[in-house]
Amino acid sequence: MEKIAYLKGLLDGLNIDPASNEGKVFSGILNALEDLAQQNLELEDRVAELEELCDILDEDLGDVEELLQDEEDEEDDDEDSFCDYCTGDCGSFDDDEQYETICPTCGECILLDERTLEEGETVCPKCGEELEFDFDESELEALTPDDGEILIAQDDDAE
Repeated sequence: MEKIAYLKGLLDGLNIDPASNEGKVFSGILNALEDLAQQNLELEDRVAELEELCDILDEDLGDVEELLQDEEDEEDDDEDSFCDYCTGDCGSFDDDEQYETICPTCGECILLDERTLEEGETVCPKCGEELEFDFDESELEALTPDDGEILIAQDDDAE
């Protein structure tokens, strides 16, 4: 805007008659420049407002993503949560063989699945005691029921 004001001052200082052809052209050019400069300022203001709005939306979107992630984590926790009677995902016993053991610390009866036995360790859901199992494949096969009954597995730490 300062340069346009300078050009207007030059035009006035040259004493060009605004009614002459040259005066009309210069006046028209300066008016067009003023309009463009004003539109540019308005656009800069709108861009600044939009940038601010985008920052707010980005923060809000981050909050929503965080909430969704928390919900997914809670769902995952719910899926992995243990009941009072088993050490695995309750749905995992639908297709897997079930084994039963007694916690040597609290005496709680614990149901185990094959995956837990193969991993060789679990935690008692009642007292939190770490239980370790050391079965080789032949021992696991010997524990496998033929008719779907629950077998008793002995904990290595139990006496």
